[in-house]
Amino acid sequence: MVSDKKFPVTPWYKQGWPWFLIALPATAVVAGTITLVIAIKSWDGLVVDDYYKEGKAIVRTIERTELAKQLGLTAQLKVRSNSVRVEVSASDLDNVPGAIHLTISHPTQSGFDQMLTLRGQGGVFEGAIAPLSTGRWLFQLENESRNWRMNGTAYLPTETEIRIDPSGS
Repeated sequence: MVSDKKFPVTPWYKQGWPWFLIALPATAVVAGTITLVIAIKSWDGLVVDDYYKEGKAIVRTIERTELAKQLGLTAQLKVRSNSVRVEVSASDLDNVPGAIHLTISHPTQSGFDQMLTLRGQGGVFEGAIAPLSTGRWLFQLENESRNWRMNGTAYLPTETEIRIDPSGS
């Protein structure tokens, strides 16, 4: 027996289920578009084109640190709000240069990096720097010919005196 009752028929766009099913893929399309825009507008800078050349540079970096160790070089950095003082000492005073290159780098934001050439006497070098924000900073010292180098890190503003000793002691 067939009932003669008719159910009220509502158009599909007035029902909830079709809109729920449309919303799922629509959300994925919007999220994918946002991700694409972010990927296009930002640059991570992590891709290396020539791995062999980078490997050779790493070996050269290790050799430069080893030379600083062989020369018995150590450094004491004192970081103030707008200046830095570097005291370099060596096992032989003839190995202390008259000028050094100091690179202050932020580990994640290269826009804050500073490169200074400091001249001094008796292993004491001073120079003005732009104020450094709170956080971890990398300090690299090199002689003028860039034969040797020493690296150190500090968390500013709590660590304002940094000792750099390539021999690790």
